[in-house]
Amino acid sequence: MAKRVNETSFQREVLESETPVLVEFYSDGCLGCKQFSPVLGEMEDIYEEEIKIVKVNAAFTKGLAEKYDVSQFPTILFFSEGKVKCRLDGIVPRMELEAVIKSCVAGV
Repeated sequence: MAKRVNETSFQREVLESETPVLVEFYSDGCLGCKQFSPVLGEMEDIYEEEIKIVKVNAAFTKGLAEKYDVSQFPTILFFSEGKVKCRLDGIVPRMELEAVIKSCVAGV
């Protein structure tokens, strides 16, 4: 299960991570986020050696959501070396998410 991070742990878990990080910004009231959760779980199992997956509840981390211009949920950001490398806004098909993961990991 993806680790939950907040504004306090974001620096350490995401920006300072030596491993590329997929960050899902979500909202508890977002039905699409709940539907998307099993897909992220699959990606976490498949790519556990290559990426770290974390979740950020945007309702409790408004500063992070604003900093990264998150206005819809879910929003997926891929970080490498502390910088955003790829972005997906809204629900995307599993195959598209996997293709972006492969592309972002290869491009690191």
